[in-house]
Amino acid sequence: MDSCVIPLRHGGLSLVQTTDFFYPLVEDPYMMGRIACANVLSDLYAMGITECDNMLMLLSLSQKMNDKDREKVTPLMMKGFRDAAEEGGTSVTGGQTVINPWIIVGGVASVVCQPNEFIMPDGAVPGDVLVLTKPLGTRVAVNAHQWLDQPEKWNRIKLVVTKEEVKEAYYEAMFSMATLNRTAASLMHKYQAHAATDVTGFGLLGHANNLAAQQKNEVAFVIHNLPIIAKMSAISKACGNLFNLLQGRSAETSGGLLVCLPREQAAKFCSEMKSLNAAQGASNGAWIIGIVEKGDRQARIIDKPRIIEVPPRGSQGANQDNSVANPDPSSNLS
Repeated sequence: MDSCVIPLRHGGLSLVQTTDFFYPLVEDPYMMGRIACANVLSDLYAMGITECDNMLMLLSLSQKMNDKDREKVTPLMMKGFRDAAEEGGTSVTGGQTVINPWIIVGGVASVVCQPNEFIMPDGAVPGDVLVLTKPLGTRVAVNAHQWLDQPEKWNRIKLVVTKEEVKEAYYEAMFSMATLNRTAASLMHKYQAHAATDVTGFGLLGHANNLAAQQKNEVAFVIHNLPIIAKMSAISKACGNLFNLLQGRSAETSGGLLVCLPREQAAKFCSEMKSLNAAQGASNGAWIIGIVEKGDRQARIIDKPRIIEVPPRGSQGANQDNSVANPDPSSNLS
């Protein structure tokens, strides 16, 4: 499971708790703090939990940083983490800061819940539909942005993408990673989700496999569609097997929720996600990406999945109707 669920001795309550940390991905220390917080909270959101009682921040500062840089970067990362926590309706009450060879940022999230406040990730049934709530390709976007200043690596991809498109994708990835999955967690209850996980370091297929293995029923997940930040699939192809994006193995950070929903609820879930995100200024919603069928508790991506190019927010394509990315689940997902 994404979080540990510990039954308490008081009145049927459970402590749900998670921790996570990673190395910096983006240049902006404030946004890095926000991303770290969003990533920690996603483990709660993946269980349909929308409230968090308390957070701790874990921060490791590099011993290679001089005092001036450390004094500038540290408050910004802490503020980003704290602001994201407040957006999630919680607060940071403590943590730990150490000196280390590398910068590491993360945290702990804790909540005491009643049974009806969380959804155990083991109830998928044949006929369910798989929905993903953020586009893939964050790792590719971050790496491509770093390559803008590395001519040898830039030459590998310059025929399939422009520098402006890389910058747009990078900012889309950054804001996507910093976006909380709280809305999706709330809608999981409204639309009777049967199971979910968040897509992070193991990539889409890795986390889909982990989720499939936890199911009570003998089911398999079959993924037909891959929503990917625009141009990132082209970059991945140009780089051979470096990212394995189209194979579902590319690592994501603070990715979306992969949710198993009843077939009749999936399209409505996607539609409401898109409407709520648009109201918050984001161009993306959610996508039906596959089905749950009877099987051996494993996940797979079909040989030729449909690539859904997701335009970055603020780009020309971002204002176009994305409804084609949310097909009727009764159409061609069998």
